[in-house]
Amino acid sequence: MKVLYAIQGTGNGHLSRARDIVPVLQRKNIDLDILISGTQADIRIPYPIKYQLNGWSFIFGKTGGVDMWRTYLRTNAAHLQKEVKNVPVSDYDLIINDFEPISAWACKLRQKPCIALSHQAALLSPHTPRPKKKDALGQLILKKYAPSSAQYGFHFKKYDSTMYTPIIRQEVRNTTRTKGDHYTVYLPSYSDEKIMDMLSPIPNVYWDVFSKHNRTKFFWKNMTFRPIENAAFIQSMASSKGVLCGAGFETPAEALHMQKKLLVIPMKGQYEQQCNAAALLEMGVPVVKSLKKKHLDKIKGWVDSDTKVDIFYPDITENIIDRLLEETLVRPIREFL
Repeated sequence: MKVLYAIQGTGNGHLSRARDIVPVLQRKNIDLDILISGTQADIRIPYPIKYQLNGWSFIFGKTGGVDMWRTYLRTNAAHLQKEVKNVPVSDYDLIINDFEPISAWACKLRQKPCIALSHQAALLSPHTPRPKKKDALGQLILKKYAPSSAQYGFHFKKYDSTMYTPIIRQEVRNTTRTKGDHYTVYLPSYSDEKIMDMLSPIPNVYWDVFSKHNRTKFFWKNMTFRPIENAAFIQSMASSKGVLCGAGFETPAEALHMQKKLLVIPMKGQYEQQCNAAALLEMGVPVVKSLKKKHLDKIKGWVDSDTKVDIFYPDITENIIDRLLEETLVRPIREFL
């Protein structure tokens, strides 16, 4: 059986999850190929990549959101259409898709089932938390960006029957946890200068900042800035007092699993992160709307607090893959279309 595993390459979360999913798929006696599209990831997966595509990437800005102008300039509609046309999805018995648009649209145009295995698939369920402010466009993007015929989702809690708690990488599970003197920071949609301006004045705190915008490690006052590197980031989180990050999915989930104090700042105009923030807030995780001076007291209050969410995520990756393979391979194709 030939299987194509298609992964979104914007951000690091999808590839982080793939580091645990790929070896499980490889154990299932299948012929596995991997496709990655997008250009914004800072980590790699240690497996052969069959197809590396430009895809459709959202470019991180430096003021708390997506840089829509750079995203527009980097989007080549003709090239996107060519990639969709050329992906040989018909050569595969099964396409598993982690919010990857090229293979998803190739499947839709060729009337071939595309099985979503992603966090975004969970957000399509009506049972997941939503922000108070409705966002019809954001919901439409979640549904149409990488269309699928069946969904298996990941979320901070199991809100639905086809939903699972997060896949926590073995690298994270096997890392020794301590409580050091620093806070780990990952806010890729903010500039280093903005992070400096906001966090450096907080007294008696040391910040270990992983930067999307700088490739050289440097020190400044009570802060270390370093490029994003997988092992260093995991070690920093594992030995931290707490984690300050965006409201993505993998990093908050890993911080919660490590029993770390967590504060999240959702990206502006990013509906997925607004949904994640709503779910985390329900769980007792503090949320700050933006990295602005008016929110500085809330950040200081978080630093002074010892409150954290007591949660443990079991290792169920094998169970998820077994269910997906069993349910999708025995059902007739017409049920998916």
